[in-house]
Amino acid sequence: MPDTHFAATDRLIRYEDLVPCTLAFIDCKIPGSDRKVNYSIIGAGVTQSNEQFVNLTEPHGFALGVAAMPHGVTNNLHMHYTAEVFMIYRGEWLFRWGPEGRDGEITGRAGDVLSMPTWMFRGFTNTGPDDSWIFTLLGRDDSGGVVWHPSILETAAEQGLYLTRDNMMVDTATGAAKPDDAELIQPLSPSDIAAMRRATPEEMARRVVRFDDLAWSPAALLDSVLAGHASFVAPVIGAGMTEDRNAVAPISDPHGFMLEYVRLPVGNKIGAYRIAPKQVVIVRKGKLEIELGEGENATRALAEPWSTFSVPANTWRTFRSSGDEEALFTLTTAGDARPEIEWSNEIVAEARDAGVGRDPNGNLAPAHLLPAA
Repeated sequence: MPDTHFAATDRLIRYEDLVPCTLAFIDCKIPGSDRKVNYSIIGAGVTQSNEQFVNLTEPHGFALGVAAMPHGVTNNLHMHYTAEVFMIYRGEWLFRWGPEGRDGEITGRAGDVLSMPTWMFRGFTNTGPDDSWIFTLLGRDDSGGVVWHPSILETAAEQGLYLTRDNMMVDTATGAAKPDDAELIQPLSPSDIAAMRRATPEEMARRVVRFDDLAWSPAALLDSVLAGHASFVAPVIGAGMTEDRNAVAPISDPHGFMLEYVRLPVGNKIGAYRIAPKQVVIVRKGKLEIELGEGENATRALAEPWSTFSVPANTWRTFRSSGDEEALFTLTTAGDARPEIEWSNEIVAEARDAGVGRDPNGNLAPAHLLPAA
């Protein structure tokens, strides 16, 4: 695996680095939805505005953004072609789904994760405080845009907003001319809507992972057996990078990315290790020092709550909990296949001395039961 070198501070996106867009979607002038704010952190996602600022445009295989809106404001019924995952960072949110948004409702709170099926209408409302906040993951670099319910396109047109066939918005209030009908996205027909995916409340309940229900493994990574390397990993979507053969993700269907929660006690670290796909860290609690590279080439950045950090592919990295409380963060790994972790030679040797190795599947096992190296 070829080594790569990056400046860690160039991969850190802090809260103060985020740039809001208040007219990112076709429904942003509709009463009740007119105070929405969108952020594009990694990739443009599905923004429909040419004014949208993107913090990191480099392709990751998925996009990461933020939905923020005051209490009572709604994101209207729409559909995505690829996976959409809501990671609730703060507050309380009410999600609804179905052709008219009446098939069911689920409330999500801070720490919860909700995965919406593709090709199904969904919408959501902030039922918590004004500073409620959701990180959103979208599958693929090009997710194909947003498909709105016909009623939303009709109401948006009354506000002078139109959507072209390339999923970009035209605001006639700014003096722009209304595009010809042939250039506009045509509303879905009743038969199109009837063919959309449906889900029962019971089915959707299985696509919500409650923070309080996370299954934490203290032996998910090879270096966890070493002094100063204690960590706890809880899978959420897909296999992730856990090396615990007993770990099972609550949501297992392919998304184009994998998601897990990680807890790192004060003063402890993970790594050094590297993997082929890119990874993205979002810090929820504590302070996380992230080191990229090795030796004299190593660079460091401090990620605090609300921060996002993009770890490049094929790059050595070490995570250290450097604050006065446990670091809590999510780790998103590109792709659906569990990556093969390359640990530093020192970690492999010390783990084996501690009686732990990895079996041919890459899972932790007693060293004395493994084939000779």
